[in-house]
Amino acid sequence: MEAVGQLSGGIAHDFNNLLTVIIGNAELLNEALRAWPDLQKLATTVRSAGERGAELTRRLLAFSRRQTLIPKEIDCNQLVDSMWQIVRRTIREDIDIKKDLDAGLWRVYADQPQLESALLNLSINSQDAMPGGGSINITTSNMMLDEQYRDQNPEVPPGRYVMISLTDTGEGMSAEVLQHVFEPFYTTKDVGKGTGLGLSMVYGFVKQSNGHLTIYSEPGLGTTVRIYLPAMTSSESPQEDSPNAQAREDYARSTGAENILVVEDDMFVRTYAITCLETLGYRVIAAVDGREALALLAGGIEIDGLFTDVVMPGGINGWELIDRARRLRPGLPVLLCSGYAIETLGAHGRLPDDVVFLNKPYTKADLAGYLRRALDRRIMKQY
Repeated sequence: MEAVGQLSGGIAHDFNNLLTVIIGNAELLNEALRAWPDLQKLATTVRSAGERGAELTRRLLAFSRRQTLIPKEIDCNQLVDSMWQIVRRTIREDIDIKKDLDAGLWRVYADQPQLESALLNLSINSQDAMPGGGSINITTSNMMLDEQYRDQNPEVPPGRYVMISLTDTGEGMSAEVLQHVFEPFYTTKDVGKGTGLGLSMVYGFVKQSNGHLTIYSEPGLGTTVRIYLPAMTSSESPQEDSPNAQAREDYARSTGAENILVVEDDMFVRTYAITCLETLGYRVIAAVDGREALALLAGGIEIDGLFTDVVMPGGINGWELIDRARRLRPGLPVLLCSGYAIETLGAHGRLPDDVVFLNKPYTKADLAGYLRRALDRRIMKQY
């Protein structure tokens, strides 16, 4: 599973570069074709298809534990209650949904939308396993996983966990199916009725959240999936709201006239980024890798901000480029970009407070808002 995860993550990263170009240029075409509604509709279709591809790469990144997570304090009982009506509207009426929630449940620190998506995915899988109707039972409880449990599951640290369990009365799965059930694109459904990424996404999310996932099933007896998430400690505190919301607010003032150094090794992504920034009013200087960027800086070019990819050839990655660029230009505003989640990018996976991070694929609106945030941080520090 680890090898499959690494392969999936690498594929997703490369596709995010391609999707940045496809979605981004379709967006630019859509803007340019306002006078031709029929052609504009074609550009909209291309962008929609690209966004569907982006959703697939997000699921692959989830499985490979390289997605961007925004954890917060969660009361899982409240989450199950809030999801109740959504699950009820989604699942067929011939399926009874029950819940049994532990009143003294500990809190967890996790990404709430991803946990909600995991529960919805599991509920839909249960529905598909009960074509003639049945029942789903969702329970929550506190669990202490000890050293004896770790002896049987070496990857699970002992400690306090919150368990969310979903049990159905469906057809169940054979031992052979269970061996492959978390693998991406593995599905027992008919062609066109499932991507095989639902359980893979749940597995990746739980693992990336330092949790544990088990599944028990027998043919004719139904299936039980248990999600174990580490209970919160007093040292954990909620993070700020999703940067996506802030980026949307910033878009109202996201044009500019500053000089921006763009460092991106992929020619098509670089060209798209330059086009976006120039249409927003910025003056752009481009470099294909970290070495060229540092040579330009050493040569005395005037820049107001740096927009750089993380993973680049040439021996200088985005992290090292930031360090060396700021030795030449102290306080230089930086927007960092990657097709991987920031948490997975090596030893530097914790983002400095004065660096803004943008995930691929991104749109012109995303780039505009995030770059403005990076540039404005320096302005605010001057006052």
